[in-house]
Amino acid sequence: MTRLYKHNLIINMIDINLKEIKKKKETIEKTRRTLKKEFVGIDQIIDSLLDYIQVWYLMPEILTRPVIVNLWGMTGVGKTDLIRQMVKLLDYQERFAEIELSNLEGSSWERSVSALIEKNDLADEKPSIILFDEIQRFNTIDIDGKPLTQSKFTDFWELLSDGKLAKKQKDDLDYQLHNMLTQQKDIASRKAKGEEVLEDSTNMGFWEAKELKRMLGLEETLDELSNMSSKVGINYIQEAKKKKKIYEPISYAKSLIIISGNLDEAFSMAGATSESDVDADIFHAFTKKITIVDVKNSLSRKFRPEQVARFGNIHLIYNSLNKKNFVELISKEVKRVISDTLSKFGIVLTIDKSINELVYRNGVFPVQGVRPVFSSIVDIVETNLSKYLYTCIMENKKSIDIKYDQTKNLLIADIGGDITSTPYVGRIDKIRESNQHNAIANISVHESGHAVIYILLFGVVPLQLKSKLANSYAGGFTFPHEIHETKNNILNKIMIYLAGGLAEELIFGDGLASVGRGNDWEKMTRLALDYIRKYGFEDDFQANYAIDEYAYTMNKKVTDEAAERLIVRMTNQTKDLLFTNKALLLGLSNNLNVKGSLLPKEIQAIAENQGIKTVIKEEGFLIIDKYSDVLDQS
Repeated sequence: MTRLYKHNLIINMIDINLKEIKKKKETIEKTRRTLKKEFVGIDQIIDSLLDYIQVWYLMPEILTRPVIVNLWGMTGVGKTDLIRQMVKLLDYQERFAEIELSNLEGSSWERSVSALIEKNDLADEKPSIILFDEIQRFNTIDIDGKPLTQSKFTDFWELLSDGKLAKKQKDDLDYQLHNMLTQQKDIASRKAKGEEVLEDSTNMGFWEAKELKRMLGLEETLDELSNMSSKVGINYIQEAKKKKKIYEPISYAKSLIIISGNLDEAFSMAGATSESDVDADIFHAFTKKITIVDVKNSLSRKFRPEQVARFGNIHLIYNSLNKKNFVELISKEVKRVISDTLSKFGIVLTIDKSINELVYRNGVFPVQGVRPVFSSIVDIVETNLSKYLYTCIMENKKSIDIKYDQTKNLLIADIGGDITSTPYVGRIDKIRESNQHNAIANISVHESGHAVIYILLFGVVPLQLKSKLANSYAGGFTFPHEIHETKNNILNKIMIYLAGGLAEELIFGDGLASVGRGNDWEKMTRLALDYIRKYGFEDDFQANYAIDEYAYTMNKKVTDEAAERLIVRMTNQTKDLLFTNKALLLGLSNNLNVKGSLLPKEIQAIAENQGIKTVIKEEGFLIIDKYSDVLDQS
């Protein structure tokens, strides 16, 4: 081969590689655009994911370790669906495995990750995508931090460590070789005796071919191997044994490993699965504050430190969807129903915005993500639409217009000019309306009490004020901002907790004050005890008396008496503030009783009518003192 010929060959190879890389880059960008159209509210996640996997997708041959990407978020935010769609768009369905690991016995016949990967025909060192979903179920320490005994899938940590898994199949290969040699001897013996031997019987069977392909990582298809003679299979095994490579660990350096899970420890609001009344923007703001540090802290409560390190540093954190995202999602699904109705039945469907609002009120549970919304679209839109479609088709009409009258609780359909009305109350609306009026009045005063003290102490309007909830029992809440805890702010929080019950006493009298204060009093008492025992903010108690491990802990009766005196003092101060600002308390209570919910602007207007200046701060705002200014002036 001449030097010029070699040079031209190298140039041609480089040109081919560049063209292939350019083609793959175009696929990545097309995938990016498509995913952003299909999924709502996760554009940043899509961008980050595709950016991180580019080196794996474009040039897997340069990798010496697998690319590991972690996806964390609450349920229903689209983690698994995103990966499945990405796999499809990258045309990797045949090189994709979706695996769930669990500590529970009986959850899987297989006991190693290696076996699961082989089962998916990916043990051949070629580029592949492996998704380990719901990884939180594979915890290695219990809630007390003690290691769990594990006998399954322990090689998962080997895979994350260096991307290699031992084959551990020498015995299997020897067994296969022994069987095939025995078969050959049997055929030779039968021929020597003059017995007829069918040609097909000398070939490898399907299962022999499959095992040979799995163990040797052969390029041939199963059909090709099945049609080969057993002698060829024996030669394959003998040649492989000579080269020794089959005994070496399998390298998954060219693999993309995606780990996905729900970390309730990081997403503290994840437990509020039944909460449909908290503004989605508030949950969204809190999840935006979650960082890689929070994720690693949460992982450390489920896995040992050396295992947490093996997850790597590529952690994509899903925010819960905000109100705009849910509105967009509902609009998108409604448009899908409209399009399907036209394409399948030739009927022009118009759905009024009032239907979208009905779906939002009854289908959005911020912590549960998109699934309840899809369910509510079926329940509210598609189920009722099917009745209208039947009428439309039977009467040869060509259009349907649907809207909702919230004041009359009616679904109104205009079917080709004929108007029909159907009584309808959303499932969650029905629960909200079932709350008793007297209970709502009581709750309105209670929650307004919290809000009054919050406004007076911090000068900030609460994020949300509610006295009608979608619960079978009456309830309400005052949603605050995040508060930086200091000596003063702990006392302020104690007063805020006290204010609900004390407001009831002020407006209704001692005898009519409800037991709704119970949870507030528990939190207030815990704060008062921490103020003294844990933080040493009381001058007479400077040790940390919250430590119970020591036998010589002081008699808690001493700190209990100090906490009682503190709470009495805070109670008197709270009573004085509520009495002085009774007009504000009544203004908030009456408005809240009528509306069931007050927005920050409404609360601010009521406060300003009483001459009290307040500010409105967005979700995620931290109430904290101006330490920087104090330091600069020191």
